[in-house]
This record gives sequence, C-alpha cells and structure tokens, in this order.
Amino acid sequence: MREILNKIQELKIKLPTIRDYLDVNRKTQKITELTQKSEEGGFWNDSQNAGKIMQEIEELKKEVLEVEEIENRLKDAEEMVKILESEPAHNVSHNEAGREIEKEVMEIEEKINSLEFKTLFSEEYDRNDAIINIISGVGGVDAQDWSEMLLRMYLKWAERNNFKAKLMDETRGQEAGIKSATLEISGSFAYGYLKSEAGVHRLVRLSPFNADNLRQTSFALVEVMPVIAEIKEVKINPQDLRVDVYRSSGAGGQSVNTTDSAVRITHLPTGVVVSCQNERSQLQNKEQAMKILRAKLHKKYLEDLEIEKMKLRGEQPSAEWGSQIRSYVIHPYKMVKDHRTKYETAGAESVLEGNLNEFMESYLKYLKK
Repeated sequence: MREILNKIQELKIKLPTIRDYLDVNRKTQKITELTQKSEEGGFWNDSQNAGKIMQEIEELKKEVLEVEEIENRLKDAEEMVKILESEPAHNVSHNEAGREIEKEVMEIEEKINSLEFKTLFSEEYDRNDAIINIISGVGGVDAQDWSEMLLRMYLKWAERNNFKAKLMDETRGQEAGIKSATLEISGSFAYGYLKSEAGVHRLVRLSPFNADNLRQTSFALVEVMPVIAEIKEVKINPQDLRVDVYRSSGAGGQSVNTTDSAVRITHLPTGVVVSCQNERSQLQNKEQAMKILRAKLHKKYLEDLEIEKMKLRGEQPSAEWGSQIRSYVIHPYKMVKDHRTKYETAGAESVLEGNLNEFMESYLKYLKK
C-alpha cells in the first residue's frame, strides 16, 4: 500500500502544473461566457456561427471535465488506500481491493501522461485542422509512387487516431503514383500533431519500376498548414484572384466528371496557385480551394518573415528544398529515422501503415527543448 500511496502523491504533484498549463480556470470562464451568449435571443439566426460556438463549448467542457475527473479519481484512490491501511492485511478481500486500486492508479497515470502530452501543444494554431500537400520530387516514377505511399500513410494515421480525412485534390502520375495531392485532416490538435511531418521525406528501396530491380532513392515534399478561417496578417482582395474552372479528372468510366466543377484559384500578387476537384459542385470546390489558399498565404507570410530575419542576421536563405527531415530505408535494411530528433525505428512497415505517433511526440518534445 505504501508504494501505491507514494505513486498517488507523485501524480498529485503533477496535476497543478497541468491544470495551469491547460488553463482550466480560463476555459471554465469561457464556457460560462459562451453558454450565456448561446442563450441570447437570435443566437441561432446565424446557424453556422452558432454551430461553431456550440462545438467550442463542447470541446472546452471535455477538456475541463477530463482534468476534474482525474483529480476526483486520484482523491478517491487515496482515500481507499488509507482505509485499507487501517484494516487488517493479508486477507483475500484486502488483497483484491489492493490490486483494484493499483489498477486504478495505473489507469490514472496513463490519463495524466496523456494530459502532459497535450501541454506540448503550445503554438497558436496547434488545435486547428490541418491541410497536407504532398508533392513528388526527384526520382521519376518511383518518387510519384513514394508520394502515393505517403498519402496512404497519412490516411492510415488519421483512421488509427480517429481524425477525419478528406482528399481535396489529386494529380495522378501517367505511369503510377501521384504528382501531387492535397488532404484535409480534421479533429482537435490535427495541426499540432501533423506539423512534425512538414519537410522532405526520403525513401530508399529496390525499385519496382526498374527492370534490373536496382536500389532507388526517391524524394517527396510534404507541406503542412493549419486551416485558418481568417488570416490577420494577410488580407485577400477578391480582385487579386483569378478563378479558372475545368473538368475534374478521374479514374475513368463513371468516375469521369462531365461538368466543369473543378476550380483553380491564382492569387495574382504572390503567384500562389491552389486547386480543388474532389467535391461534387463548383461552389464546394471553390470554398475548399479558398481554404487551401488561406493556409498557403499564411505559410508564405511566415516564410517571408523568416527570410527577413535571416537577412538581418546575415544568413543567406536557401531557395532549395533543403535536406530531408526523415529517411525511410526498406533496402538493404529496414529503418525509419528522423534527422531532427534522431528518433528511429526498425519497424518501417509499421510506420508506413500509419504508426507515426512516436515520431510526432519526439518532435514536439524536441520543439519544447
């Protein structure tokens, strides 16, 4: 019992820090304010905005209740341990109760570790949905196939972790794979998790497209951007946009779209081009394309800001893709290694099946340091 009690005391010490970092008091106040707003007359006149507010209330309640539930469970476990310590030991019921409490404390520890992990999400857009843009790089058909493997990997990751994934745009390669693809991942902290994936991904394997089955190195660029409703730093003037519509491409047969529903938007001042073709209507594709455009313009704003800082520091910004952030080796041995955090695993197949959380967690801890 003494070991269990020591573990409870150890966990109790962590809770105030977690509570402060997750800003539970502010969130409780925010719930009260938003609930009062939802009770005002005419609240549901703007159903879209009302829906967002109600969703925010639910998310805030979930976060606050999660902390409060752990606090209560820990308090109950401590009381049960003290009761058992006052009773005669070494009887069957006493031992069974001890095992149950030990199991409960282990579950509480897992919950606290999960909350501690959330404290790693400290940047402004971490809780937002994310847009992933995959672009085939050096390596020809192999690189296009590698890009499709990455697309599948992120779809698998989303499925494993209960995120919603939607393919917004895709350009197929002539022989195999994809030249590019845009994917939206929706759910709490989607961007916080996926920002670890931004950069160049390198694959080393025996090429399935080479007659001599030679070893091939392929590259793909992964861009990760938060979904932003409005960009404070960049104002989008409708007059600065050129909107082109065209027929959506498909796999053939019934998949071929017979209407000009696909949309391409060019932001003339910056030259940023985005497209969307996977929605049913032209209007829906335009809305999705604008979502991607806002994310890309925000990304460009941050990149330009960083370039200016580098110039002030006397550094020369590189116009190249830069070195890879992660290598996936399937031949002559199996290994996936992140070159920033140095985290690596021999389970290459598992990673390609969407088991990315260890890489994401190590990257978040790396940022924290």
